[in-house]
Amino acid sequence: MGKKKIILDVDPGHDDAVAILLAAKSEALDLRGITVVAGNQVLEKTVQNTLNICSFAGIKDIPIYAGMDQPLVREQVIAQDIHGDTGLDGPKFPEPEIETEEQHAVDFIIEEAMKADEDLILVPTGPLTNIAMAFKKEPKIKENIKEIILMGGAYGTGNETASAEFNIYVDPEAAKIVFESGLPITMAGLDLTHQAKAYPKIIERIKKLENKVGDLVVELLKFFGQSYYEVFGFEAPPLHDVCAVAKLIDDDVFTTEHMRVDVEVDSKLTYGRTVCDFNHKSDQPKNTNVAITLNQDLFWDILIENLAKYE
Repeated sequence: MGKKKIILDVDPGHDDAVAILLAAKSEALDLRGITVVAGNQVLEKTVQNTLNICSFAGIKDIPIYAGMDQPLVREQVIAQDIHGDTGLDGPKFPEPEIETEEQHAVDFIIEEAMKADEDLILVPTGPLTNIAMAFKKEPKIKENIKEIILMGGAYGTGNETASAEFNIYVDPEAAKIVFESGLPITMAGLDLTHQAKAYPKIIERIKKLENKVGDLVVELLKFFGQSYYEVFGFEAPPLHDVCAVAKLIDDDVFTTEHMRVDVEVDSKLTYGRTVCDFNHKSDQPKNTNVAITLNQDLFWDILIENLAKYE
């Protein structure tokens, strides 16, 4: 079986950074490019963080594209309380040795999809603005996209509001376009990603890799863990975005249930909520495989085995 052809769409972010490191080293994936969107921080900072991570880790052969700097409709929201002023607070990076491509991320997604043979997989781990804009600009690309595996949403409570998860809340109108695209979607939401907490025993395993990328991940998790403790009272930081990438590497990494998911864009109370129809009450077709249970041992083995490939 050949490698899975993917575009990773990110807004780094500590967990996005680890997702990039995993995707770039997995032998199961053909990472065609990394597209960047505003989300955890403004676009200038999320792009800088992507360049810093890739340059530091020696990921220099995968093109990086800057994308949308604002949500489609709403005012901009960032996650400074979680990811800090840079969006990737904690480590200090040397000046990156790579640059972004001149082409806009949306145009790259369209170009890559148009030449694909119905086998391109989109893996968004931030707000869905880049993906939605690509669909709006060139609807034909949906014919060549095999599936979308995203980190976002929740069937339970939110983390940005009582109802909404951050990535969806940042651009609910974009999320609505994506969930109503007719494409197969797998949603790794908070209910799943909160099972991927990096407890001290996991951090010790990463420390034992004794390579600079492993040391970087430990440093990232130190800041990320402190933020999650201060804001949410978590004992360990959850690696949300890594879950979506891990699912591509091994389908057994989490279970799913197929159901209808709609994105709320009208309610003041529940704006940005992913409404997951567990009891199949909707008369609309099922459109999403919603992640339920994480195989934690497999998840951490996948991540650590790939981090060990760095020098």
